[in-house]
Amino acid sequence: MHFTRLDPTLAQPQTAAPPPDRLIEGNPVFTSWDIEERDGLYAGIWQSTPGAWRVAYEEWEYCRILSGHSVLVEDGGETHQLRAGDSFLIRPGFRGVWRVVETTRKDYVIRT
Repeated sequence: MHFTRLDPTLAQPQTAAPPPDRLIEGNPVFTSWDIEERDGLYAGIWQSTPGAWRVAYEEWEYCRILSGHSVLVEDGGETHQLRAGDSFLIRPGFRGVWRVVETTRKDYVIRT
């Protein structure tokens, strides 16, 4: 197949949470619908309930916020308000805090 929609009905939802040593506040629950996993490329839909945790990216990720409100704060850098319609890249080496203010859903493409 050469065409796939990023549609959560195409995958079984998986739930997780941030590792306890990265959790800053709240009790966020992550739900992901992993639609594509092939040759170091991952694509799907991800959602989180409110909370905050430390992030450390070793991979490249493209995201588009579908709904909700999150704040991404880079260590020693800028604060980014993320809302529906926002698209962005996170490059390897990014360190900071991801804070979900209102349950947030995004689609993503990750390259390792």
